[in-house]
Amino acid sequence: MRTIFAGVAMVGLAVFTAPAAHAASPTASGYSRCAGGEVCFFSGDDGSGSMCSWSGDDADWRNGAVRCSWSADKTVHSIYNHGTPQTYDTVVYYKGANYSDRVGCTTVGKEGNLAGTYHVRSHKWVTGC
Repeated sequence: MRTIFAGVAMVGLAVFTAPAAHAASPTASGYSRCAGGEVCFFSGDDGSGSMCSWSGDDADWRNGAVRCSWSADKTVHSIYNHGTPQTYDTVVYYKGANYSDRVGCTTVGKEGNLAGTYHVRSHKWVTGC
């Protein structure tokens, strides 16, 4: 019975930790820090500075399942949509929580610098810009 219980506990732990952001490789830099299947937002140009990443939607970066600690104080300067080509592979991002006040859209495989003049608070995977 102990073996079965330990296996169930480990499965439960894996499910519980799934929403967490992925750690980047210690040698990765710039956009290459962004894991496959995720969208990554950066506080600096060209994928530099602090990074927050998600594989799903987030209605509130400050209070959601994955929190982007720097997003309240720093503006987003760059993005990389390292998602997987599929139906929902484009990312729309918003100034407000709950997908309000749309400010941009990035298709799968694209990276680049943004104006860097606004704070992003939520994003959603969609079918196209």
